[in-house]
Order: sequence, then structure tokens, then C-alpha cells
Amino acid sequence: MNALIVCVGFLAAPDEIVLRDGLVIGPPGKFERSILHQDAIEAEIVAGRAVSPKAGDELKLPDGTSLRWEPIRARDDGWFAHDALGKGGYVFLSVESASERVMILDAAGHSLVYVNGEPRAGDPYQMGIGHLPGLLRAGSNGRLFPCARGRMRAKLVIPTADALFDASDMTLPDDGATSGVDLAGAIVVRNASTRPMEPTQLDARIGDASSTTTVPTLAPLSARKISFDLPQHRPNAGAASSEVRLRLLRKRKILDETTVTLRVRLPNQGHRRTFRSSIDDSVQFYAVLPARPQPQRAPAPALVLSLHGAGVDAMGQADSYAAKSWATIVAPTNRRPFGFDWEDWGRRDAMEVLDLARASLDTDPRRTYLTGHSMGGHGTWHIGATYPDRFAALGPSAGWPSFSSYAGAAQFAGGTSIEEILQRAISPSDTLALSRNYLQHGIYILHGDADDNVPIDQARTMRDRLATFHHDFVLFEQPKAGHWWDASDEPGVDCVDWAPMFDFFARHAIPDDESVRDVDFTTMNPAISSRCHWVEILAQTHSLRASHAALRFDPGKRRFTGTTDNVARLALDLAPFEPDEPVNLEVDGTKLAAIPWPKDDRRLWLAREGDAWAVATRPSPSLKGPARAGPFKEAFRHHVVFVYGTRGTPEENAWAIAKARFDAETFGYRGNGSIDVVADSAFDASRERDRNVILYGDADTNAAWPPLLGSSPVVVRHGRVTIGDRSLGGEDLACLFVRPRADSDVASVAAVSGSGIAGMRLADRLPIFLSGTAYPDCIVVGPDVLAKGIAGVRVAGFFGPDWSIASGDFAWRP
Repeated sequence: MNALIVCVGFLAAPDEIVLRDGLVIGPPGKFERSILHQDAIEAEIVAGRAVSPKAGDELKLPDGTSLRWEPIRARDDGWFAHDALGKGGYVFLSVESASERVMILDAAGHSLVYVNGEPRAGDPYQMGIGHLPGLLRAGSNGRLFPCARGRMRAKLVIPTADALFDASDMTLPDDGATSGVDLAGAIVVRNASTRPMEPTQLDARIGDASSTTTVPTLAPLSARKISFDLPQHRPNAGAASSEVRLRLLRKRKILDETTVTLRVRLPNQGHRRTFRSSIDDSVQFYAVLPARPQPQRAPAPALVLSLHGAGVDAMGQADSYAAKSWATIVAPTNRRPFGFDWEDWGRRDAMEVLDLARASLDTDPRRTYLTGHSMGGHGTWHIGATYPDRFAALGPSAGWPSFSSYAGAAQFAGGTSIEEILQRAISPSDTLALSRNYLQHGIYILHGDADDNVPIDQARTMRDRLATFHHDFVLFEQPKAGHWWDASDEPGVDCVDWAPMFDFFARHAIPDDESVRDVDFTTMNPAISSRCHWVEILAQTHSLRASHAALRFDPGKRRFTGTTDNVARLALDLAPFEPDEPVNLEVDGTKLAAIPWPKDDRRLWLAREGDAWAVATRPSPSLKGPARAGPFKEAFRHHVVFVYGTRGTPEENAWAIAKARFDAETFGYRGNGSIDVVADSAFDASRERDRNVILYGDADTNAAWPPLLGSSPVVVRHGRVTIGDRSLGGEDLACLFVRPRADSDVASVAAVSGSGIAGMRLADRLPIFLSGTAYPDCIVVGPDVLAKGIAGVRVAGFFGPDWSIASGDFAWRP
């Protein structure tokens, strides 16, 4: 959970204040990997009561017990250490200032920080990259630090200018390894002023070549990773590195400059490549270890997608392998070394990289394999089950199958209708529920039998599950081996680069769709995974319940047969058949004979009508489908932009920009992200038609609400949340929901909203970027959620296949 400290700062150097004395308190509630948690301190903040404790002050907890604030002092190295800080305690630090001024908070070890009550992103993994501008008001300034990893530190640094580079967190490619490929990088730019940053340019220069990028407008007191193109150039012959000079310019005046170094690599050496992500248009990277050069007529190499463990860099993952003669190793990043455990945006990063690498490296698509270690072993189980026809074989090493089996994710198993909805929301993480999808793969499980990090029972559980239906898997337990092990002196690290596993891979290939007679496919959400070979589940009857299709095609009888469950719309690719002749269908008791060959494409569209299937036309994009089907967190992709409201009270407007900034900072930290954050007055929906949009505010305070959510059945206004023909009253309700954009065939719009300033502050406490957690399409919670957990959820639900409430599933608190 989180811990609090109160500190008094002192001047350690002319340009910084190290915070050494404060207050600490133990965990003020219950925290687990969940969208819901209890926290008595957060309840005080939501209620609008300032948290500014003194030594000995008492904090009452919902269970009737209490905690007291105690003094704490940093060690000589500047770190605060206390048992409470590893369990969810808080640190409170107080800073006195004679006048109002901007300073940079350089802190580490904290989950987040409340700066005079406003949330700012933390640095829980102690990566040293959280340098955020903040305002010191004249007088006393409180800084509240929730902590969960045992220690934290903090200092304030005086900025040297309003606009600055921060080179502590860069995304850069290697130079020289690719030819004819545009290179891009990214560097953090800080706006250390209380005004939006004026138009600024970023100039990148290598030798005599240069390129210029316009820096997007930065919100006051914010930092954002800015992408830039690297100028076309040829590295100097024999050079080990190339220098890039970066300058931040405004009206030709240099605001800041720095020089960064690119490593020069040969095409046959391991190297980093960058790309622009479709999630948020940020620059990301992946690592490549090319296959050893082969004779000109050798077959295209295989591709092994390798997923790293927690805290491991993608380049470090690739460097753990010896180069292969027949396969190229590709290591995506999970967006960060810790990232999202290869779920959510980590899963999408892996699949983006797979598609890019297959195209740019010209690998054999039938020989594509997936492996990973530790957290990456989990990613192998998860991604392999989610996209079963994309890989010929899987090789999880020291992996855990699901959050529920290993990482302590909350399960909503109380049996109430609200709990059923919340449990469905996290179903895409349920690896065991997707396990029959492994029938598409060979599986080689690798684990040390003395692993004290991920116990061997995680591998044995999967072995036992596979044994009930699978006939092409191996479990190898390395005797007396721990979590990370190497049993030989050969190049490569055996716990990832295990020769028998790669031999197993080499004996497997993805079959052509035409040769696949049977498909047994389950998806939890078609917007995440809809297709397996020639079967595509387009829509679910009940969102995020398992949807299953077990189908067979008989080319001689030109017939599909089989069963489905929780499938509302289906598409069958007719590529296995010779064209232009009728086809037949026997599915779920429905018999359709001599169906004419489709005129427009090779797909047969089917829709469920009551208890029977009927031939249909291509579904309208206004319906739920693979392009967009919710739930809430799925809106945070597809070139997403955050739009904050400016039409409320000063307090409501301040909340909206602070919350949008906090979410952008948090995604920047956890997901190496770079999200546009704009005011509603500057947002033009017609120019951003196919981008996902997140609105901060309500129907009255955000001017973008009427054009984007004017027809929404969910409406949030001051004092009331309306869902269809029912409503909830009060100014302390937080509401999150997602809808399709009516002006786009592919984009979604989501709202982060509250029925008053207390409800808006409550929305701050609902975690969005925590892996292993999920929301349904719509949820409303009250402030008692911070004391009672799920009992504070007022309503939760999924819209139906047509995005209506009537065809959906909503559960209301009695």
C-alpha cells in the first residue's frame, strides 16, 4: 500500500533542497492488486480535509482502530527507511518557502505524491526518472508520499530555465544497423512554469545533417517525452558511436541543449530499433539479434519473440542469447522494464513489435515462436493463449500463468451481481480459462526446480492442466536451479537460451489456414483477440464472458459444423474452399444449405437471431466489434488524446487539468508514454476524428462532452449521475465509462468524471494503469469505497452488442 512522511527541508547545495525530516504512518487501510482499496488518508483528501499532520496525531481507521504519526529522519544517503514504507505507509514532508516559486521534485520509491493535495506521478521502481515541476506557495507546503517498496527519498531542485531537457529518460535507437529506415528518438522536456509552454522547436543535429520537430504545447508544471526524427546520415566508418546534438529553441533562441550518444552497430550485431506506437504515437524501441548470415538462397529465418522479466531491459534480454543460424531473436519492451506484466499495453506493445519485425526483417511467418522468462514467462502464457494462431510454439521459462495464481490480484467471488460484473472485467487475464487455445501450439515449459522467486508449482500447475487435453508439450525441470541459471559455458544463458527448447521450436510451424480442419478458439474480448485461423468472433452476447467456437470444415461437403457459446456475431473465412460455389452450415442446431458465395469478399457473415444463426451482411461499425468493444481501459489506445474541461468552477477546472496531467505522467512513467493533453477549448473533434479521446470533467464542465457524448445514455452532471432511466444523486460520486465515437468507425471516447468536486477527487483514487486490474464499460463508486471496498460500488455494467443498456448487463447496489 502506501506510507506517509512529514519532512522539513534544508539547503544542501545552492540549487537544491534535500528533505530529511518528516513524519511516517503505517498502512491506513487495505491494498491489493485491484481497482478497489481502502485508505483512510485518501478518504480525508476526497472529503476536502487537508492532511497536514503533526507528530503524535492520531488517524482513525474504519475498523475502529487508529494509527499515529511518528517522526522519521532520512539516512545520510538521503533515503527514508521504515517497515511501514514496504507495506503501504505514508511519509509527509513539509517545505517552507518565503515566496511562490517553481521547483523540480526529484524523488524515488514512492507510488505517487500529493503536492498541496494534487496527485503527481511517483517512481515506485526507483528508476530515477521522476523529475516533476511543482509550485511552492509562500508559507508551508505539504508533500504526501504513499510508499510500498520499503524506502523513499526526495529533494527539490531549482530549475535553471522555464523550458528544459531531462536526459535521464531517453528512447534512442542504435546507429548503423539499419539502412533506408528512418530513425527516431525521444527526450523529456519540462515546462517549469505556471503557464502553458509557448511554441518551441526541438532541433536534432548529427554532423552537418539536422531535423526539426515542433514541440506540442505542454501544460503548466508538466513534463512530457517528446519524439523527434533523427536526420538522415551515414555513421563514420569504424566509429563506435555517433553524437547527436539536441537544442530546444524558441524564436531561434536556445533554451537548453544537450548531446547524446548513439551506439553504432553492424547489421549482423544485436541492436535497438525504434518505432512510433499506434497506442499514443510515442517512440518505443525493441531489440534485435539477427540470424547469422546464410547463403543467398537459404530460407527466410524464423522469428523468436522473447519477453523479458521484471526490471530487465529489452536489449539485455536479446543479449542473453547466442546468435542462431536459422532464427532472429526479437525482444519488445513491455513499454518499460516493469511495464504492464505483458498485459494491457504491454501485450499490445508485443504484438506491435511482432508485426513490425516480421515485415522489416522478412522472416518466415509460419516459423514464429514465443518465449520469455519470469514476468516474460507469464507473458508467454498470456499472449500465447490470447493470440493462438500467431505462434507455432511457446517456451515459457520460470513463468507464472496468471495474476490470481502468483501476483495476488483481487478476485471478486462473493456471488453478488456487482462482483460478477467486476470479475468479468478482469477475465482477459484468466490464462486458465483460455487454456484450450494452447491446442494451436507445441509447448516447452522450462523451470528450475529450486526457483525461490516463481515456485516450480506454477509450471506443474500448467503441466497438469495441459495433460487433460494436450498432446504436444514438455516440462523440463532443471535440477537444483533457481530463478536465473546457466548450466554451461556455451554462449547464451541457459534459462532463456535452452538448446532443447529451440530444437523443439524448430520442429513446429504454423499451419496454413487452408490445412486447418478444426478450430477450437476462446476469446474473452473480441477487441483484444477475435480471430483464429478462419474463424472470427465478432461480438459477444454478454461482454467479457468467455466466447467459444469449436468448428470444423469439410472441404468435400463444403460445410462448416460445430458449436459456439456466447457468440452474437461470427465471420468465417472461406479461403479453404474453392470459390464461387455454395457452402453449407450446421452450427448450434442451425442448418443452412446452399448458402451463395459472398459477392464482396471471401467471408461468410453470420448473426445470432434468437436461438438460430442467420446469414448476415458485414456488421455496422456502430456495433461492438473487433475495432472497439470496451471495456473502459481499452479506450487508452488508438492515438489517444486527453481533453480536460475548462467550463466548471475554478476548483473543478483545476481538478480536470491536474487529473489529466497525472494520468499522462503515470502512463509516461509506467508505459514510456507521450500523450497529448489539451484543453476542451483547443480540441477540434472534426480534426481528430479517428483518435480515442478521454474526457476529464462532466457534461457541464467539459465543452467536448456534447459533441462526443451528446447521445450517451450515461450522463454526469453536478449532483447526479444518470444511466438510462435510472439515476444516482450526490456530489461525491465518481464515474468512469466508455462509449463509441459516433463520428468514427473505429474510435472510442471515455469519461473520467464526478458528480461534484468530491466525486472528481474520488476519481483520482481509481487506478487506471495498474496491470492485472480492469473496469467494466461503466462504473460508479461512492466515497465509502475507501472504507468498505466493493460495498462502495453503486453500479457496474457492460453495454450490449449494440452499445445499449437494454441489451447489456448492469448491476445496481440495492
